[in-house]
Amino acid sequence: MTEAHTENRIVDAHTHVWTDDVESYPLAPGFIKEDLWHPHFTPDDHFSYSSSVGRVRINLVQMTWYGLDHSYILDLIKSSPDTFVGTGIVPAVSDVSLASPDKTMLALSQGGIYAFRVRGGYGARPSLNDRPNWLDHEGHEKMFTAGAEYNLALSFLAGTEDILEVDRMCTKHPETPVILDHVSGVRIRDGHFSEDALEAVCDMAKHKRVMIKVGPLHALSNDTGSPYLDVLPIIKRLVESFGPDRCMWESDSGGPIEMDNPIVDYPASIDIIRKHADFLSKSDKDYLLFKTAENFFFNR
Repeated sequence: MTEAHTENRIVDAHTHVWTDDVESYPLAPGFIKEDLWHPHFTPDDHFSYSSSVGRVRINLVQMTWYGLDHSYILDLIKSSPDTFVGTGIVPAVSDVSLASPDKTMLALSQGGIYAFRVRGGYGARPSLNDRPNWLDHEGHEKMFTAGAEYNLALSFLAGTEDILEVDRMCTKHPETPVILDHVSGVRIRDGHFSEDALEAVCDMAKHKRVMIKVGPLHALSNDTGSPYLDVLPIIKRLVESFGPDRCMWESDSGGPIEMDNPIVDYPASIDIIRKHADFLSKSDKDYLLFKTAENFFFNR
């Protein structure tokens, strides 16, 4: 039974969606239907299992195979701005003439896209370069500056090997909202996680505008199925470091690492926080499950 304080208030801070209606929403040149992880993963597919926990609001993360065309998530947001917000893709570095990334961020934010994904220099593909200061580029400077001016987040798909460079830029731009996706790749494997990696992530809490997505818990876990209780020590460390008001739960639904049984595993991922994290207060749980994402993405 869903507890009253989370009923109809969950915010899933990271979900990928796409449709099989390629006439209305064509794939970017170079992509074909066989490249998709599934023929479709729409909000209705998400709600088919997430509705068991009540009404869920979603941050829609732009899919790679739509390229720079955000039409699909923009139309979804327009259809229900109380339910959907978005995270977009804006290239900071390009060898073709594109609009300035800061102007593109501002334009997309008018349609409800309030975060913009940045891939790491080492931990994600394709990497921009192999230099330690891989964010040292005019385009990234413009993105950080626009983020601070318009309260738009840079959402980093970056491994812990990229943290030092993100740290450098956060020091340079302390007013820019930054989100670390997927706990920056920290995972439990063979019953253990890297203390050094988690410490590097937690050290980013010194930057007051850095937030972190706590999840996807089924991917963090070493368990083959729910209840994923082995992730509790990681959640505890993240909340102790960042505070609950900078932690947001995410499922990564539609993502490449699938839940074994979403009907069971989706609510179980919420219950890790809601029922099993006895080190968290009711207020702490509310922040993780909806308030942090709600405050940044919806209460604007």
